[in-house]
Amino acid sequence: TEVVREYVAHTGAVAVLAVREDRGEPEIFLIQQYRHPIGAHDWEIPAGLLDVEGEAPELTAARELAEEADLVADHLEQLVAHTPSPGGLDETITVYLATGLSDVPQDARYEREDEEAGMPCGWVPLSVAVDAVLAGQVRNGPVMLAVLALHARRRP
Repeated sequence: TEVVREYVAHTGAVAVLAVREDRGEPEIFLIQQYRHPIGAHDWEIPAGLLDVEGEAPELTAARELAEEADLVADHLEQLVAHTPSPGGLDETITVYLATGLSDVPQDARYEREDEEAGMPCGWVPLSVAVDAVLAGQVRNGPVMLAVLALHARRRP
């Protein structure tokens, strides 16, 4: 028998877990953005669609990190990739780990507009993020996977 399935074709996306360790405990960079489909402000990591033709995913990740966090990474490596809803969406989100961070020069920063202007952001200790994920306080898939993957990677 022939089975017909409908699904959403998606360009794919990247997300970036920016990590700094200059204050002792590792910290991750989070952004809070209003997301209408869930009717809530969601804590997220910098992310974006693979919607620039010919742009390699690593370059998309670097661009999104600069645009959303005003950060440049000396090192980007794939941390984890996942398909968030394989029953109805062919999207794959690849999460990169960004280290060796420095600030984008003030005169080269991306000008944020509309809902992106004034989004709260900041650094959170990795241990606090792990506890929040395990306590069910974080529901954002890329954040959950990235935090737990980094935590697992760092364990002896």
